[in-house]
Amino acid sequence: MPIGMIILGRQGSGKGTQALRIAESFGVIHISTGDMLRAAAADGTELGLKAKSIMDSGDLVPDSVINGIVKERLLKEDVLRGGFLLDGFPRTVGQAEALLSYVDEDLQLAVHLYVSIEEVTARMLARGRDDDTAEAITRRLELYETETAPLLDWFTERGILTIVDGGGTESEVFDRLVDAVEEISEK
Repeated sequence: MPIGMIILGRQGSGKGTQALRIAESFGVIHISTGDMLRAAAADGTELGLKAKSIMDSGDLVPDSVINGIVKERLLKEDVLRGGFLLDGFPRTVGQAEALLSYVDEDLQLAVHLYVSIEEVTARMLARGRDDDTAEAITRRLELYETETAPLLDWFTERGILTIVDGGGTESEVFDRLVDAVEEISEK
């Protein structure tokens, strides 16, 4: 049976890097909503330009937009056949409820990659992306705490949340993530 997973964590926690490695190791499809939105912005589509404006200010793209994009992607044949690892979605309880309405029991694991606010701020400033201004970083981290952090309780209530320490080397973090995924895939 294909594995359905979510990776959660503050921006700058290494989710994207680790998600790519996990997806490759377990043969699941990595779905990064951030990459999907940045690609739409670069393509200059109406949705993409709207999303770029919202992201540049450090705000979150509305649920109505992102839910549709993710649902469409999860219904593609490669995901249905191979499983998925969502990176950057869901960010709110409302998005999680929408997600469960179309993946239901296919979602087996939500991993919270824990890294402190101080560490993620330093990492984001160091990577130098256009949307990583000090103001935008502060705003995104504030939004994470108010909107995304309640997801941790939501996934805990469903018995699928695992917290993984995101500190240390990339390989150390990856080894911890592999252990978490293997534990769930053996059940």
